[in-house]
Amino acid sequence: MSDALTNNLPDSTLVSEFTAVQHAMAEQLAGHERLINRLLVAVITGGHVLVEGSPGLAKTRTVNCFANLLSANFSRVQATPDLLPADLTGTNVYQQHTGQFNFIKGPLFNNIVLVDEINRAPPKVQSALLEAMGEKQISASGHTYVLDDPFMVVATQNPIEHEGTYPLPEAQMDRFMFFVQVAMPDPQLELQILNIVLKEQAANPGTATAKLNDAHISAAKKAAANMYLSDAIKNYIVRLVTATRGYGAGGRESQAIEHAASPRGTIFLAQAAQARAWLAGRDHTLPEDVTALAPDILCGRIVLSYHAQARGVTSREVIHRIMDSTAVL
Repeated sequence: MSDALTNNLPDSTLVSEFTAVQHAMAEQLAGHERLINRLLVAVITGGHVLVEGSPGLAKTRTVNCFANLLSANFSRVQATPDLLPADLTGTNVYQQHTGQFNFIKGPLFNNIVLVDEINRAPPKVQSALLEAMGEKQISASGHTYVLDDPFMVVATQNPIEHEGTYPLPEAQMDRFMFFVQVAMPDPQLELQILNIVLKEQAANPGTATAKLNDAHISAAKKAAANMYLSDAIKNYIVRLVTATRGYGAGGRESQAIEHAASPRGTIFLAQAAQARAWLAGRDHTLPEDVTALAPDILCGRIVLSYHAQARGVTSREVIHRIMDSTAVL
């Protein structure tokens, strides 16, 4: 191992702090290891997460558990068709004793923001999220407010209900780093879930103790950003993303794609691979960091053609086909 890589070894104490959070969440959430990992990678890289799954799969519970293990301000927004942009960003309120208007900050002025059933929010509300998610700032009443760091939006949506919902526009989908699907558990996993819930009811546990603070997250961001990423892996990431536009061996799968992934997908995939390698305690990224994360990062960045959708093809299937056709190195 070269001296350059040796000097870049992750701080074992800092990594262990994140590992402890990962283990603590896994003890409370059976079968959600992938989602837990994506949440940790996202908070390290400053990304956002969209979680999709049927009701009752502990999506909201996972985010609440995650927020409880971080020393961070947390807010939850229940999206409804009558929600207004000011319900998220805040609004000016007249103060009678001063005769002036004061800006009262909304729930977006927190570190971790859960937007539950985001597809129930009307387009104006979804647009209000764009600036906050992309620029980490909010413009309201003629002023621009910079959001605190870290700032992370975790949104959930129910894929089986369509009445009273609004599809997320492509511009907003592109703001998310991860698109995580939560599947129904098998019988063995469901038994584990039942045992966890019954044990919690019997023990009547209190609020989880915060394990990570702003200093931990800031240090992890810096360490992950300096993680060694070889030219070969950079090239592999670029080949995966540009295959959605028709380039390379995987480009033949682009026939099923109406709109391809943008360069933001390339950037997010590289940053996430670095963070995953750091969480694993390594001093460099491996191809497995890319292959593990690519489906959850790229599937929401492509729009399938009408013919592909009519055949029942999913965007995740197309990404897997591209990966199968694209040589790692």
